[in-house]
Amino acid sequence: MQKAMKSDHRMFSASDDSTMMKQIQATHAPDGRELDVRPILLVIEDILRRATPSIDGVLHGTREHVDTVEDSASLADFDGIIEALAYIIHKISCEISCKCSGGGDAHATTMVLFNTLTSYTWDAKVVLSLAAFAVNYGEFWLIAQLSTTNPLAKSMAFLKQLPDIIEHSNSLKLQFDALNKLIKTMMDLTRCIVEFKELPSQYISHDTSAMSIAIAHIPAAAYWIIRSIVACSSQLASLIGFRHEYAASTAEAWELSSLAHKVSNIHEHLKKQLTLCHQHIDEKRHLEYYQNLVHLFETPHLENMKILKALLNPKEDLHPLVIGSTKTRANIEVLRKKHVLLLISDLDISHEEVFFLDSMYKESLKTPDIQYEVVWLPIVDRLTPSNEEYQHKFEHLQSTMPWYIVHDPWTIEPAVIKYIKEVWHFAKKSILVALDPQGKVASRNALHMVRIWGNQAFPFTSEKEDNLWKLENWKVELLINGIDVEIPDWIAKGRIVCLYGGEDIEWIRKFTATAKEVAQVAGINLEMVYVGKNNAKERLRKNIATINAEQLSHYWPDISSVLFFWARLESMLYSKLQKKVENDYIMQEVMTMLSFDGSDQGWAILFRGSNEMARAKGDLALTSLLEFNEWKDDASLNGFVPALKDYLQKLHTPLHCNRLILPGINGDIPERVVCADCGRPMEKYFMYRCCID
Repeated sequence: MQKAMKSDHRMFSASDDSTMMKQIQATHAPDGRELDVRPILLVIEDILRRATPSIDGVLHGTREHVDTVEDSASLADFDGIIEALAYIIHKISCEISCKCSGGGDAHATTMVLFNTLTSYTWDAKVVLSLAAFAVNYGEFWLIAQLSTTNPLAKSMAFLKQLPDIIEHSNSLKLQFDALNKLIKTMMDLTRCIVEFKELPSQYISHDTSAMSIAIAHIPAAAYWIIRSIVACSSQLASLIGFRHEYAASTAEAWELSSLAHKVSNIHEHLKKQLTLCHQHIDEKRHLEYYQNLVHLFETPHLENMKILKALLNPKEDLHPLVIGSTKTRANIEVLRKKHVLLLISDLDISHEEVFFLDSMYKESLKTPDIQYEVVWLPIVDRLTPSNEEYQHKFEHLQSTMPWYIVHDPWTIEPAVIKYIKEVWHFAKKSILVALDPQGKVASRNALHMVRIWGNQAFPFTSEKEDNLWKLENWKVELLINGIDVEIPDWIAKGRIVCLYGGEDIEWIRKFTATAKEVAQVAGINLEMVYVGKNNAKERLRKNIATINAEQLSHYWPDISSVLFFWARLESMLYSKLQKKVENDYIMQEVMTMLSFDGSDQGWAILFRGSNEMARAKGDLALTSLLEFNEWKDDASLNGFVPALKDYLQKLHTPLHCNRLILPGINGDIPERVVCADCGRPMEKYFMYRCCID
């Protein structure tokens, strides 16, 4: 048996030895040629994957790799590249075969190869050396694999005495397992080095911290890859002419395993730096994309395609959209030169929100003068990969929506999400961004005006919103528009309408019973409607069931109507706050109602016609009715609602504690809000709530 190449343990243990590094650097004199090594690496991978055996596979005649792995490289495509490098690959192959066949110093052989490759870059040195090794390694195993079926291979294997491998398969198993492991770690480290070379220079420079660290370590990495190639080649050479028991197998396997450990450690270190480089590049790309978005929205356009493609289709998918309820895929061209409402939410968007928008959207389809498209742009946590639960949730929501949806929310660019959060102030609550046919933002959040006026707000501009507010007065029709069709009829017939709320069922019983008695004594037609409390679904259901069973008053049987009532009030406040109008009467009344809801008491507000209104919290409202005898003469003379309003003023004391809760303000928190009772600025607190009702 030929003598295996000597291992230099002193050099092996001193990977960072300055003398060795100086030797390696002294051989490095690149001539400036840029070599694309990726195609060569693909061919190498193909050879090694097919050739690399398992001792239980090839040694026993089962050629698992050959028959099951598909071609990963089209050799014809690489013909020109390989032709230009055929000589240097052949030269290195011969040097490896020659130097590794007769024993010798592994470090010296490695340095010979570095000198041969002096004019190439570090990644090219490694890939060309691997290509040369792959030629020898592939030939070795091609003969071994075919020797049992091909006469030519059988004769060549006989001359090389390869049949003895099968005879001594048990003693060689440890050695071949170590060989396979080292080849894998060599390839992993090589891919890593090639990836560094392929990093886009426009996004990362050599003086970037992670890149500079990697560049400093790549020469040593190249050394240990080529040193490992020498060790693997020596092991193969030792098998030629193999006739006797192989007593040194364990020691040689240990050396290969030690090299694999060394190469693996270098790979882990470089892989960490590569991850940091990719993070740096991603940040630069995201910043560039974000700045491009900012520029796009600041630039006038003739139509909306550039804007929509940047937002919805950065990957240039042919059909990036899907119609939710039908699951029909759609091209982004369906939105060209149209008014577009971007519904932006996470996957926790409420059923009530979707139901309301669904009704409004379907109504618009029947109105030729109001034409727009809705696109749901779901915001998902990119750190949480798409799993079965997320996918099921997404698909369920998708099935309830008749409009367009981004087909795969995980493909939305991080820069788009950053823009949506920072410029459009999306946080948790849904927003509805209105784009005109030129892609210009008509409203950063048209959801408020849509809740208040529905399709009347089309085309959802700030100017349209201003004009609609000019037509409004504080009256019951504003509060219940689109919710209750009976109340306007009651008002038209001169009846008094009382909206009341809260969750204290005992107060509700007392208030409704007292109100009915007073109405009978006063001789008025009083209609009471329970409008509940915001964000309290289960308690609402219980109260509504009690009100229904005991016939205490009218109520809205659909909880969605109650939630929409309060959502509209919040939207009225947000809409008014954007206008920054001082002493706005409607805004003050809306804030009063929201502060009623924020208290722990019940409350009531009474309307008659368009001009008469009285309101109070639970204790005052109930007390005023219980003391009706005190003001019944005034009620007969001036009317029930004005008399009640005057009496409430007499009961009012300066002592009060009002709370105004503004959920989901999405970045537009007002600096100054005044108390609806006394007009003084209210103190600002932050509240975090998790309310599972």
